Amino acid sequence: MDKKCYKQCQSCGMPLKADKQGGGTEQDGSKSCVYCSSCYKNGEFINPGTTLKEMQELVNKVLRDEIKMNRIFCWLAVHQIPKLKRWNVPK
Repeated sequence: MDKKCYKQCQSCGMPLKADKQGGGTEQDGSKSCVYCSSCYKNGEFINPGTTLKEMQELVNKVLRDEIKMNRIFCWLAVHQIPKLKRWNVPK
């Protein structure tokens, strides 16, 4: 298990302080300080088959359509996703 706590979800990039549920949950029910509640529950990814490209498309849609974020900030957020822990693993 990862002992490091992060400021943003290491799957989608959402700031963990913005997660209304306070983060995802580990198998033992404790809060994850690595992944948000939209991505992680009971120690597993909610959608484990999601590809990096699919995550980028989802994040872009949410930021653009629901949060109404500026196009430049959407681009910046989406392009940092490949650097996050979930996507930056050895093949």
